[in-house]
Amino acid sequence: MKNVFIICVMILSYHITNAQNKISGKILDQDNLPLIGATVFVPDLNKGTVSNANGGYELSNLPNGNIKIQFSFVGYTNRIEIFSLNGESLELNVTLKQTIIDAEEIVITGGYNSTQHENAVKIDVLKLSPLTIKNTPNFTETLTQVAGVDMISKGSGVSKPVIRGLSMNDILVLNNGVRFENYQYSSHHPLGIDEFGIEDVEIIKGPASLLYGSDAIGGVINFIKERPAPVGSIVGDYNMQLFSNTLGLTNNLGIKGASKRFFGGIRVGQKTNADFLQGGGAFVPNSRFNEMSVKTNIGFTDKIGTFKLFYDFNNEKLGLVEDEAINAITERGRENKIWYQKLNTHLLSSQNKLYLSKFKLDINSAYQNTELIHFGDLNVYEIQMKLSTLTYEAKLHLPSKENSEYIIGFQGFNQTNANLNNRETKLLPDASTNNYSAFGLLQYTFFKKLKVQTGVRYDTKSISTQAIGLPVDPLTYRPAIDKSYGSFSGSLGSTYNFSEELLFRVNFAAAYRTPNLAELTSNGQHELRYEIGDQNLVPENAYEADLSIHYHKDNYTLDIAGFYNIVDNYIFISPTGDTTVSGIDIFRYKQANSVLFGGEAGLHIHPKPIKWLHFKATFSSVIGKQENGDYLPFVPAHKLKFELQTEKEKLLFLHNAFISVNTTTAFNQNNAAPDETPTKGYTLLDLSVGGNIKVKNQFFTLSLSANNVLDKKYIDHLSTLKEVNLYNQGRNISLSLRIPFDITRNNKH
Repeated sequence: MKNVFIICVMILSYHITNAQNKISGKILDQDNLPLIGATVFVPDLNKGTVSNANGGYELSNLPNGNIKIQFSFVGYTNRIEIFSLNGESLELNVTLKQTIIDAEEIVITGGYNSTQHENAVKIDVLKLSPLTIKNTPNFTETLTQVAGVDMISKGSGVSKPVIRGLSMNDILVLNNGVRFENYQYSSHHPLGIDEFGIEDVEIIKGPASLLYGSDAIGGVINFIKERPAPVGSIVGDYNMQLFSNTLGLTNNLGIKGASKRFFGGIRVGQKTNADFLQGGGAFVPNSRFNEMSVKTNIGFTDKIGTFKLFYDFNNEKLGLVEDEAINAITERGRENKIWYQKLNTHLLSSQNKLYLSKFKLDINSAYQNTELIHFGDLNVYEIQMKLSTLTYEAKLHLPSKENSEYIIGFQGFNQTNANLNNRETKLLPDASTNNYSAFGLLQYTFFKKLKVQTGVRYDTKSISTQAIGLPVDPLTYRPAIDKSYGSFSGSLGSTYNFSEELLFRVNFAAAYRTPNLAELTSNGQHELRYEIGDQNLVPENAYEADLSIHYHKDNYTLDIAGFYNIVDNYIFISPTGDTTVSGIDIFRYKQANSVLFGGEAGLHIHPKPIKWLHFKATFSSVIGKQENGDYLPFVPAHKLKFELQTEKEKLLFLHNAFISVNTTTAFNQNNAAPDETPTKGYTLLDLSVGGNIKVKNQFFTLSLSANNVLDKKYIDHLSTLKEVNLYNQGRNISLSLRIPFDITRNNKH
């Protein structure tokens, strides 16, 4: 199967047309003055340029067919134009209007390259700008800036995102659209993606099985890679971060270039962090972590389409905060020696888009390999496993009209897990998983105000494992299993524009998730507990309704969203009340019909008389309950966040400066699951200041932040350190420096 896609790309990678498509013009402001450095970007082709000193731009070697182009400039509204090209040169002069509210972006995770307001399902976009991203050693914490997104944490290095109370295998993480597989089933394993080389993060809250299959019943987080360099340039950036709390240091260097047809880049990074300090100053033994990453890409764009190849490597060493390590480590440090896990992850992906007359064809494939090693005492291997995953898909965009778009597609997924070198513990058995699916998606616009999106999908999945141990020893024996599943999923959603300012969304979705390998086969100690799986578990089935309203004016926006998610056969792990002979608590995977409900609200204001000031407030709430009335585990407390930010063109030596004050209030979480205890609420205060520094003709970006300024001693309800009576991170002062450089410009001088 994997060779089919390689052959398809080779057969189709010839020129089917010699026509020359080109778009050029000027980008102007409302006074008809040129905007210098405005961005012109074609998401489908991953190709862009910037306007010159006269506001002029040019994009050539464009394919025939419908092309969507985004024009953008900081402080101005985005403008999105759709062209139908057929061997021609077009001239378009674009006027952008000033705005003090963030402009809507083109998003890609919903299946179509469309604006946020056009999607039936709301897609939140988190821009990873150096001046807006939260400075923290823990990248997952940055995602919690989005209302409804939280994290399960086991210190600074190990954390998992949570969307509306669902996490781990109930949400799907995508690395630039590729399903990311790195033993994500456990709260003890890390996210595995760092923030550098990421343009933005797109988040779908709610079932998304229609596009992505099983494991997306709670939502999707898609980490979108940075755009290529503007055509005709070679640019790069160096990033450094310092963290007082973890004595942390981050270094990252990237360089990329692009010609009219070719583009590529490379980025390398390193992180090192010592044991973090709790609120009050005591250190958390073995919370240290170290990381190294390499990211490369190369691509080709021509009239027939675009072809991209990406390679990511990530090496992580993460200390395990558990009883043995806490007792053994008496001094703070940063080197991982005992009780830590090491993950090496390789991801090679090919992403291709072909323009075939009135059709567009996406052919994508990826191979990833993650090796997980769990060390106990010095140089003692406890667990060693390798997870190998092959994914592939073909999506055909059928001929569309102005008011309709159609997609049909096929996806495949083949995965093997292998235990290596006969280590002491076999946490999971040797196993293979295969998944095949077909889907169709339709988007139709009525009366220019009502946009409807619907679709259906069918998945078939099989899991087979090898036996572990012998039947004569029932305590360690795990029989081989051979399971097959099949299920339909679908959704129906609509967006109605009452006016240019008021938008209403409604969405209904049916999704499902099959039990994973750990839930079916676990039988052994994992961190602080002994876990037992159940091979008789059946798939989860989710049925969710989402309603949301968006309203905006020139100087403020208001968003309100609510959801109700019924999850039949919800799978979770729960204590049995028994212990092993050595006194370790025994937990067993079980399932129950459950429901999660809640919502988010957000208000963003830029007062007209004082445009340099902006205020943002968000509130998120979720409650998860079983059919018998018990609450679900890992459901976050209600949270209220405020942000007050001032912006000045010049503040002392800073250009485009800002000062920001943020507060986060978590309410008391009394809705604890049977194996949890209630958690007291808390309020945290964060401060930050930053801007650009000009040295000769070079701008540097500098920011200074203080998180948990008052050094609050607190425990978040989703912190697994609560099990060992340790607190969350105390005060952290961080310094962030970004130095961009343009080799092309320097060579011209």
